[in-house]
Amino acid sequence: MEASDIGAPRPIFSPPTSSVLSLDFQQLKAKIQTYLRPEDVGRVEAAYYFSADAHAGQFRVSGEPYVSHPVAVASLVADWHLDAQALIAALLHDVMEDTHISKAEIAERFGKVSAELVDGLSKLDKIEFRSHEEAQAENFRKMLLAMASDLRVILIKLADRLHNMRTLGHMRPAKRRRIANETLEIYAPIANRLGLNDLFRELQELSFSNKYPLRYQVLARAIRAARGNRREVVGKVREAIEARLPQWGITAEVQGREKHLYGIYRKMVEKRLSFSQVLDIYGFRVIVRDVPGCYLALGALHSMYKPVPGKFKDYIAIPKANGYQSLHTTLIGPFGTPVEVQIRTREMHHIADSGVASHWLYKEDEKTLTELQQKTHSWLQSLLELQSASGEATEFLEHVKIDLFPGEVYVFSPKGTIFSLPKGSTPVDFAYAVHTDIGNRCVACRINGDLMPLRSELRNGDQVEIITAAHANPNPAWLSYARTGKARAQIRHFMKNAQQDESVALGERLLNQALRPHGLMLGQISTFAWDRFLRDRGVRHKKDIFADLGLGKRLPAIVARRLAQAQDMESGRPDVVKPKPAGAITIRGSEGIAVQLARCCHPIPGDPIIGTLRKGQGLEVHTHDCPSVAKLRGDRGRWVDVEWEAGNDDRLFDVGIRVLTRNARGVLARVASAIAEEDCNIQSVHMDNEQGAYTALNFTLQVRDRMHLARVMRGVRRVPDVVRIGRVKGDGRAA
Repeated sequence: MEASDIGAPRPIFSPPTSSVLSLDFQQLKAKIQTYLRPEDVGRVEAAYYFSADAHAGQFRVSGEPYVSHPVAVASLVADWHLDAQALIAALLHDVMEDTHISKAEIAERFGKVSAELVDGLSKLDKIEFRSHEEAQAENFRKMLLAMASDLRVILIKLADRLHNMRTLGHMRPAKRRRIANETLEIYAPIANRLGLNDLFRELQELSFSNKYPLRYQVLARAIRAARGNRREVVGKVREAIEARLPQWGITAEVQGREKHLYGIYRKMVEKRLSFSQVLDIYGFRVIVRDVPGCYLALGALHSMYKPVPGKFKDYIAIPKANGYQSLHTTLIGPFGTPVEVQIRTREMHHIADSGVASHWLYKEDEKTLTELQQKTHSWLQSLLELQSASGEATEFLEHVKIDLFPGEVYVFSPKGTIFSLPKGSTPVDFAYAVHTDIGNRCVACRINGDLMPLRSELRNGDQVEIITAAHANPNPAWLSYARTGKARAQIRHFMKNAQQDESVALGERLLNQALRPHGLMLGQISTFAWDRFLRDRGVRHKKDIFADLGLGKRLPAIVARRLAQAQDMESGRPDVVKPKPAGAITIRGSEGIAVQLARCCHPIPGDPIIGTLRKGQGLEVHTHDCPSVAKLRGDRGRWVDVEWEAGNDDRLFDVGIRVLTRNARGVLARVASAIAEEDCNIQSVHMDNEQGAYTALNFTLQVRDRMHLARVMRGVRRVPDVVRIGRVKGDGRAA
């Protein structure tokens, strides 16, 4: 709490004539008096009167006075023993959205911190968005970034969503389904990520009942009927556990654990199980005094019932990302029925139920809480990294959604540090989890000491070593198998920046070429001409025009004509300038993202080439006779004269050849040897059988230029069993 919020003089609040303390607020007041100072209780009461006045005349869909909602939210927040600032923000969380009250007025009356909390909770209603989805994404981004600076924002927001879900029955069915789906996708996973287990389960149950009301009712009836049939088995197992633990010197509390409807439903859908198969598992929770007692209790239970192989998980040694700790084991109980047991200490139990809210609720085990706070802090920092790496709000939300569903894969660095990653993660995800620079410079990896592809899926217990190179850069192909939000965001961020820089450079070259027929060079265009051109098109910087040209979003010929006209207007009526040939743009073949060599025809240095501008993708280089560009010949604005830069021998280019050979033993080896003798690398090879006596060998080779390819083909022709050889054209035929 800031000193300014405590010691500064405040306006005196008297109860409004139309308002008295509601019964709900009286109950809230009694709750907060147990842990807040009297002066803080007074400030919370003042916030209640302020909220009641601001919302006067407003009613919920149910017909209740609107102020009943913020009071209910504050009551949920009080259950976590949050401070006065958070309670004030909970009571005022809707006044900026629904009334004329401003952030400055809240700051003046209740302090800057409370005003910031309210602002973090308020939607961006005054900004126009292209769609509801974009508006929602931007609201989530604002809320999550506010959460990163003050965790109380999301705790209040989760309490707000919980009360809204509890009172959702008065809404239209379509709106109920939309809100329920949003809760399942965003708010319930956030509650889980923060370790708020009780809240997480209730949000799931309420979402399920509102999204699929008929399925919920059918499942609820089936469970009520099944509970009566299994009481005898549950009672017998519980009595056996309670009798065995004292024999091992263990003092413990044994609880039966009810399965949640949504968990049962999801398991039925995901694993395609029947209701009886899912419900045929009984759950218990054993709460002991300390960590050694957890492992001792595990031994006692395993001496009673046989454990199911592969169903034991130690979340005490390796906690979940949200701080959750327990031992999980599945046993074969009486009548052959599976029994799930969770074993934990009292401190672990509090953290499992309340997560980060334990910081306010339960402060006996400071070491555990410190570790939990560090994990939460690191996750909040990762949100800020995602924000800086993500461009649009929808992209940011996509990355956050990925990280909100924590996985179960635990891997180790060479130094023994444990990393928790989502299922399906690859070494690329691990590299970015270690550090962004490690991810950006990654070139290879070792898994358990063996060199493995970067797309390899990681498994529990793998030791992963990342090999880096100083000049390496992220590969766009990584996006096809990167799993974590951080990895995907950083790869996209790098690609966007690289594409922007390369597109600007290419755009300058294209515009310079297009200006030559007007007798101009790019450096001759005056500031006046540029300013007029940019103003007419609502563009602020020349770089934006160059980038659009490089990405094919604008046509160089049109931009050049407009700039030439603007130049003419400045100089009056210029002398007639004799047009110059436009000239060709030189291509090295290693420009990167803005200039791409077409995969349909695989041009190599020495080939006659032509460039086509593809909108949003830049310049694509084809061979002049490639069938895919034949239709663009008539659209002069879309194709560009290009030529190879002389002396380009620092890169290898892919090219396809087709070799027809007689069926003979060892012919593939002889052809491959002939290729290797000409200092040529084989990227891939596959064979097609043709009419029994002949075989077609299809090679993808790496050559320096057309002359290098010619030497390779002459060497292959000298192999006795080769009948015919040709380069694969864009239509797949050999020429």
